Amino acid sequence: MTVASSTRSTSRSGKDSAAAQSRRLLVQHSVLPGFGLTMGVTLLYLSLIVIIPLSATFLKAATGGWLYFWHTVTEPRALASYRLSFGASLIGALVNTVIGFVVAWVLVRYPFPGKRILDAIVDLPFALPTAVAGITLTTVLSAHGWIGRYLAPLGIKAVFSPLGVVIALTFIGLPFVVRTVQPVLQVLDPELEEAAASLGAGRWQTFIRVISPELWPALLTGFALAFARAIGEYGSVVFISGNMPMRTEITPLLIITKLEQYDYAGATAIGVVMLVISFALLFIINALQWWSGKRYA
Repeated sequence: MTVASSTRSTSRSGKDSAAAQSRRLLVQHSVLPGFGLTMGVTLLYLSLIVIIPLSATFLKAATGGWLYFWHTVTEPRALASYRLSFGASLIGALVNTVIGFVVAWVLVRYPFPGKRILDAIVDLPFALPTAVAGITLTTVLSAHGWIGRYLAPLGIKAVFSPLGVVIALTFIGLPFVVRTVQPVLQVLDPELEEAAASLGAGRWQTFIRVISPELWPALLTGFALAFARAIGEYGSVVFISGNMPMRTEITPLLIITKLEQYDYAGATAIGVVMLVISFALLFIINALQWWSGKRYA
């Protein structure tokens, strides 16, 4: 009985100590006025900006009934827009992952004239209004544009085609990958590569065994950001795509079309499909990030 009482006493004191430590963490000195107030502001802001609007979207989509919802989200025009939106976003994000890594590598590892200008140009899609970007890309890539005039004789149609959608989504997503990978490369010690080379590793082995494990989480994050940004893009795509149903019509444009026709239930139904698929894809990407972080930890 004495041993059991001592064990219970020790366990109780350990719990009390953990609780006291938790209370100290909550009341410790902070620049912001306490955990309770800041947590309340956080929940209030997220509720007003994210949770309530998303909940309203699901509720509005249900007003037409299940049959109407299913018919709306599975009609051929909607399915064609899903394929174009998610397919072009995926291709654009993959291209940006590769090219963004190369751009970040050049900006971090090599000094050259005009480096600061090139570094600033990377952020141009952030500052440029998307509608202006769409008009500019359409002008440059048209059959009589600066670049399009050389593509037309080759039979490459860069505007009013799915290719134009991919180009626009690649344009707006590049900064996300570059700015995500660049800080990781800045703290990556070049001496690790020199050590690998001194041990006989080739360039490819050094990249796979030394550089890739450090960059993999950042590349996944950049890919996820570029992909998520591309899925909801409207302004830069609406001009260059041509907006032809079943061919070059993206899902955000289809939603706008239904809103203009006062079909609010149909617009929110398609929006719900986009939300569910986007959340599922982002969940998979976050799971890969968590797995890669544990693997290379």
